[in-house]
Amino acid sequence: MSESEKPVSLQSTLRLCAVVFFVILCATSGMIATSFAHIGEGWTLKVALILCIAVVNAFFVAGYLMHLLSEKKLIFTVLIFTVFFFAGLMGLTMWAMNDFPTGTAVH
Repeated sequence: MSESEKPVSLQSTLRLCAVVFFVILCATSGMIATSFAHIGEGWTLKVALILCIAVVNAFFVAGYLMHLLSEKKLIFTVLIFTVFFFAGLMGLTMWAMNDFPTGTAVH
């Protein structure tokens, strides 16, 4: 019996949906609480914590609510290539940030 032919229990699906909903609710509450918290000097630690919480939140949304964790190998391959090329484009952008053409004035 393959993965797609297995019977799905409604009780286990509802339990999984409730857990995912609770985790997303807690993550969103955590981001809001972190934005109002007095953590360290400045805002860099707050932003880093909020981004970490947002990554967890995005994983649960994409993985469970969009059913990407149960999809085929092709979807993961496309996602990996997308992440790779996005990181490459961001790296090239950061690398060329102060690279101006000859003869131009920077104000």
